[in-house]
Amino acid sequence: MKRALVSGGSGEIGAAICRALSAGGWEVIVHARSNPERAAALAEELSAAGGHAQSICFDLVDAAATSSALGTLLQAGPIQGVVHNAGIHDDAPMAGMSSKQWHGVIDVSLHGFFNLVQPLLLPMLRTRWGRIITLSSISGIKGNRGQTNYAAAKAGLDGAMRSLSLEIASRGVTVNSVAPGIIDTAMSAGVFDAKRIEQLVPLKRAGTAAEVAGLVGFLMSESAGYITGQVVSINGGMT
Repeated sequence: MKRALVSGGSGEIGAAICRALSAGGWEVIVHARSNPERAAALAEELSAAGGHAQSICFDLVDAAATSSALGTLLQAGPIQGVVHNAGIHDDAPMAGMSSKQWHGVIDVSLHGFFNLVQPLLLPMLRTRWGRIITLSSISGIKGNRGQTNYAAAKAGLDGAMRSLSLEIASRGVTVNSVAPGIIDTAMSAGVFDAKRIEQLVPLKRAGTAAEVAGLVGFLMSESAGYITGQVVSINGGMT
């Protein structure tokens, strides 16, 4: 059974991705940074439903801690699937944005991607099969007011994804980004009301975590083996 690690797996979208991957036959490693109890509960839920899952807790920004945790996981064999879903918002107009706000968002999304994926690459490449997905955002494609830090992080992820996809395609490993628009989560509930969503989204509704997870599950599957280096938007028709 192939193993997949989902960073930020204890959050709403991360948990939906973990459920989709478990249903697709993956052994799922649910990652959390500050909520190990929720990650453990999700792993227990997946196992109780007949899947195989475990949880792990470490800070992606801490390179040494990440390397140590991944080294322990790799003792059981290569990890052939990675979903870098972890990310944070800390919005402010750039004129009033602090250095802490800028670096905090960039560190989790972009430096976290390197800290997570780089140690897993050689073991994955030796199997000549793998899937790597980054969770990007419509903000990384078209920008958004108050999100220069977040947009920069996600645009950077898309560039890293494209370059990495070229480096490892010959080994049977695909790398893609999924770029959600407005998704119905606790994080977005206080930002977009129904009227604003209707104005912004041609489909007149927010997406769901399950819909994002369904797309990620497909890109992680055998059926998506000829898709690599792509940013796949899921945004209800926003342009």
